Amino acid sequence: MTEQPVVHNTFTIERKYTASPSRVFAAFANQSAKRRWFADGKGTEVLEFMMDFRVGGREYTRFRFQGGSEGAPPKGTEIRNDTTYQDIVPDRRIVFAYTMTIGDKRISASLATVELRQSGKDTELIFTEQGAFFEGADSPQMREGGWRDLLTKLDDELRKSA
Repeated sequence: MTEQPVVHNTFTIERKYTASPSRVFAAFANQSAKRRWFADGKGTEVLEFMMDFRVGGREYTRFRFQGGSEGAPPKGTEIRNDTTYQDIVPDRRIVFAYTMTIGDKRISASLATVELRQSGKDTELIFTEQGAFFEGADSPQMREGGWRDLLTKLDDELRKSA
């Protein structure tokens, strides 16, 4: 069996939210809010969600797919996301390193940066991820699509709490 090489990739997603930078930042910093837009969702069962939002703090999400969505792992597959916060500047920037694991197999390691910029009454969010994807279990395109979906859920969360 031939081992596949690591795939390296960087992508950037820009979004505009009808909310102040402090409200957008709070949606990342508050455990209940972040769980709603980041972990809870159709097709998944959250088994564990914990976060310690500070430089050096950790976030841990463990969930199981319920099946049904195209391209998703088989029903019942457990996925873990282990995050360590590297840099936090309130209302301006969050930098975190994270790994994703499916079952017992590590599928990726990434460094992500969330930048928040005031734009009139709105906030421009710039999300940049530099990732290493292992053994073809995940792809940069799938990860970018996943983050696009999450940032849409963030928009929904901000609209509900307005």
